[in-house]
Amino acid sequence: MGKSGENIAEKYLLENGYKILDKNFVFRSAGGPQKAEIDIVAEKGDSFIFVEVKTAKENAFFNPENKVDFKKRNKIARAAEVWLSKNKIALDKKWQIDVVAIRVDPCTEEFKLSHFPNI
Repeated sequence: MGKSGENIAEKYLLENGYKILDKNFVFRSAGGPQKAEIDIVAEKGDSFIFVEVKTAKENAFFNPENKVDFKKRNKIARAAEVWLSKNKIALDKKWQIDVVAIRVDPCTEEFKLSHFPNI
């Protein structure tokens, strides 16, 4: 379900004027275990947007966006700084973390998308 959610989010972002720069960027420290992953890196205007996509079934007893807690946001922020550095982009450029939450009805495959910019 996660990959289909990411595909839905990517299409939404493209339709809303975002340029996709990278997907599934994984930050590891010197060959160690995975520290964090950024689902989608996008650009709009003069800002870089690091997008966390959360997908859940329509009947889930939680809101997918609530899965992006303080700890998760810190991991994404660290990975965003690494991505910027690896791509030789100054850390003082404008950047933000967005959440795209998707609720999918497993029977009909219809979905509801919510975008939470600059969490």
